[in-house]
Amino acid sequence: MRYFIELSYNGKSYHGWQIQPNAITVQEVLEHALSTVLQSKISVMGAGRTDTGVHASQMFAHFDFDEFIDDNLVFKLNSFLPDDIAIHSVFQVNDESHARFDALSRTYIYKISQNKNVFNSNLAYALYHPLDIEAMNRACEILLTYKDFQCFSKVHTDVKTYYCKIMFAQWAYKENELVFTIQADRFLRNMVRAIVGTMINIGSGKMKVEDLHDVIKSKNRSEAGFSVPAHGLYLIKIEYPNTITN
Repeated sequence: MRYFIELSYNGKSYHGWQIQPNAITVQEVLEHALSTVLQSKISVMGAGRTDTGVHASQMFAHFDFDEFIDDNLVFKLNSFLPDDIAIHSVFQVNDESHARFDALSRTYIYKISQNKNVFNSNLAYALYHPLDIEAMNRACEILLTYKDFQCFSKVHTDVKTYYCKIMFAQWAYKENELVFTIQADRFLRNMVRAIVGTMINIGSGKMKVEDLHDVIKSKNRSEAGFSVPAHGLYLIKIEYPNTITN
């Protein structure tokens, strides 16, 4: 039987989601916890691959297990896992449902702190100079008119296509932080952090809004802005069709 697991994590102590040699990852810690609690070798497939230091307030993964899951599994896992990973739910889905390929969209936010705050130094990017939010939101409108975002992708990435459908992109002030929200059907490696860096260049006056057209058309990573630090980035929502449980 196949199960989806919903979790969140603070990515500060992890080298991203995906298992890799000689580095601690969220997937590795989760698989170890599930295998220990269920007393069976469990492998999980995540909905995405967050990079080193990136956080997730909502992540999904799926795993297969031959027995019905105990209602107390969430409690048992949370008791076993470290404080920076939390399980929210575990539920049975169709045997063919896939946490990665069935996702309709993913939403990320990026947090920028424009005032020194001792409580969020590891959870938001500190940037104290003023930014033209209106210009940055005009740039967001340009993003929605394109599909090929190779210019924002990490180079030497093994992907078949650089096409992504961006459904929403906007900057707004929320609780004394400047927050960028972006929703798309898929994201390329480093894509959001490169977009944010480019937007900061626009908001700082180093680039004109209209220059974004040339950057995207160039398909060249060196034409886009810098990659902002990972600790301000959060995966916050993944949407699935209702059919995964029918």
